[in-house]
Amino acid sequence: MQYVSFLSPSTGAPTWGVMADGAVYDLGPSGAAEAESLKSAIAAGIVADGRVRLEALTAVAGESEVEYLPVIPDPGKIVCIGVNYRTHLAETGRAAGPAPTVFTRFADSQTGHLCPVAIPSVSTQFDYEGELAVVIGAPAHRVAAEDALAVVAGYCAYNDFTARDWQRQTSQWIPGKNFPATGAMGPFLVPAAEFTDLDSRTLETRVNGERRQSASLGDLEFGIGRLIEHVSGFTPLAPGDVIVTGTPGGVGLFMDPPALLEAGDVVEVEITGLGILCNEIVAEEVRA
Repeated sequence: MQYVSFLSPSTGAPTWGVMADGAVYDLGPSGAAEAESLKSAIAAGIVADGRVRLEALTAVAGESEVEYLPVIPDPGKIVCIGVNYRTHLAETGRAAGPAPTVFTRFADSQTGHLCPVAIPSVSTQFDYEGELAVVIGAPAHRVAAEDALAVVAGYCAYNDFTARDWQRQTSQWIPGKNFPATGAMGPFLVPAAEFTDLDSRTLETRVNGERRQSASLGDLEFGIGRLIEHVSGFTPLAPGDVIVTGTPGGVGLFMDPPALLEAGDVVEVEITGLGILCNEIVAEEVRA
């Protein structure tokens, strides 16, 4: 099942539903009213038990016709992991530490599939980071790594677009990671029960069709279980919270010469089984 968040074609209000055979079905307040949002559907167990039946529903639009929202538009927490692929560690010249590198992204900095992403007018070093996002499905506090996958609702693709000049001003990365509408999440969430054998799956990021990043999810320095153990060790996690797990080698900043993003570029993040997250880069409109 592919779960999406989008704007209702009939009301323009945020809603959620499923995508199947090229069509989108509304399960939110403007449709079948299964739950208020995808986050609340996760909390209610609707995603985990897969009880949605499309036979009784009417599609509201084609998958290319809806305006996508971030898969989880309203997470309580977005916890991001830095330099967590061995290839990215190598290109940055860093050594792996004893614990994951953690920073935060704000919920209102997110955007959706097919939405334009603006280069901040105050940045000259705008970059891509294709990543796997983990969406939490149950309350989790101090969960052991071996038990951690049981609290995962599902997975989706993420692009942690970054203003490198703002990121690198100090040792704290948060400013470079939180410009408006720069955290792209989508196009859809696949339930954990349908997305297994993670190490065999690949992540690829393309800019204008050129492959820039390509890695197996097995190249993670700290795997999903260890990340959940670490993050839930210092902060309780709730259904709908998001852990963004890190990016592989091949980011624009470390190419020779650097290949940072420009207006007009199209960036795609494809993960086996999770579709293609696509965003066009535009220049920020600065009001006089």
